[in-house]
Amino acid sequence: MDGEDKSLSVKTWLREDVEALMAAPFAELVFRAAELHRENFNPNEVQASRLLSIKTGGCPEDCGYCSQSAKFDTGLAASKLMDRDAVLAQAERAKAEGASRFCMGAAWRSPKDRDMDALCGMVADVKALGLETCMTLGMLSSDQAAQLSDAGLDYYNHNIDTSPEYYDKVISTRTFEDRIDTLDKVRAAGMKVCCGGIVGMGEAPEDRVGFLLALANMTPPPESVPINALMPIAGTPLGDSAPIDAIDFVRMVAVARILMPQSYVRLSAGREHMSDEAQALCFLAGANSIFVGDELLTTNNPGQVKDRALFEALGVRLV
Repeated sequence: MDGEDKSLSVKTWLREDVEALMAAPFAELVFRAAELHRENFNPNEVQASRLLSIKTGGCPEDCGYCSQSAKFDTGLAASKLMDRDAVLAQAERAKAEGASRFCMGAAWRSPKDRDMDALCGMVADVKALGLETCMTLGMLSSDQAAQLSDAGLDYYNHNIDTSPEYYDKVISTRTFEDRIDTLDKVRAAGMKVCCGGIVGMGEAPEDRVGFLLALANMTPPPESVPINALMPIAGTPLGDSAPIDAIDFVRMVAVARILMPQSYVRLSAGREHMSDEAQALCFLAGANSIFVGDELLTTNNPGQVKDRALFEALGVRLV
């Protein structure tokens, strides 16, 4: 099969490469992913990140999965941008509980220039604690990307969500190309990219192929790749979606690891509804990053007690 070269960060993948991986026998696929994972990371370590909503609700976008869209009646009240001191207090708590990366998310189409000083201040405050920093604020101008980079922001998260072909079935208020434009600005400003998406939104198998192919063929691929299982939210267009099959989800993680062997592959939203066994398979297949804590923006997360028990059983250390 094409793709055996270890310098995968500069490889251009073909659709048939990814289709072949997705169709491979499960045991062979996971074994290959685990081998590549061991070549690039310690298989018994998982990165611990904490995610904080620094501005919740009221977003003008119509992302069909999102509780924070002002276009959907989800019962979520909009809030203003958090105070810097309040964000810092949450970052201090995250570090005390073992997180090494602190991610800050705001429900905006794009940040206002008047908010940039506060946002850059938050980055500086969190960096001073010795934590890696990540933000997701929507679309950025080149000047905004440069300001965040100058403030020391390590990663900028901007997910492509799904395949280019399925994208407009989920979102109409911004295009797939808009997403790529922001990612290009992030790269040009010197920051690392955190980019992934969501599975279980009604996409076909070929859309899952297209989604992973689009990520893997970025130049370079994202350093951090969150793979989310849809958390259906009542009041959103995708609120009645059926859950993705656990084996299909593990397959997504394994293929992401093979296509992007040097990236962190984050097991993100959806862990609250996954069995310990499903999560263990994801880690075996190459997932090596999670969000810790009880909440992800507006949805539940397993929390410290459950995570500690799982990782003790697996002999895995959070770093």
